[in-house]
Amino acid sequence: MQDTQGFYSIIDYTVDGAQTQQELIDAFAGLQEKWVRFYPGYKSAHLFASTDGTRVYNIIHWESEAAHREFERVSDNAARIAAIQGVIDGLKGKAEPRMSGPPRYNLVREIAPGPRPIDT
Repeated sequence: MQDTQGFYSIIDYTVDGAQTQQELIDAFAGLQEKWVRFYPGYKSAHLFASTDGTRVYNIIHWESEAAHREFERVSDNAARIAAIQGVIDGLKGKAEPRMSGPPRYNLVREIAPGPRPIDT
């Protein structure tokens, strides 16, 4: 089983096509490298592109909610948020966030690969 336990921030955007989707993914990757990945407790970021070119998910994995909250406490939130807005404003196409609140989640269950159950 992979190391999936921890805390996640899941950022969800709709976009107007594959070109904007790729631009946003490239930008989010750059933002992770510049603003996030070196903080204690950061584990990884996974960027997902929907096959129809309309959605982007940025799933950031932290070792714990406490690590994420410490990142929020000590990092330059205003500058990071401004950088994100700058990316959105600079896209050739349109991207809109779909989160209705803070994108914070705890992993509560994982079903890993395993043997087929035997019917009794």
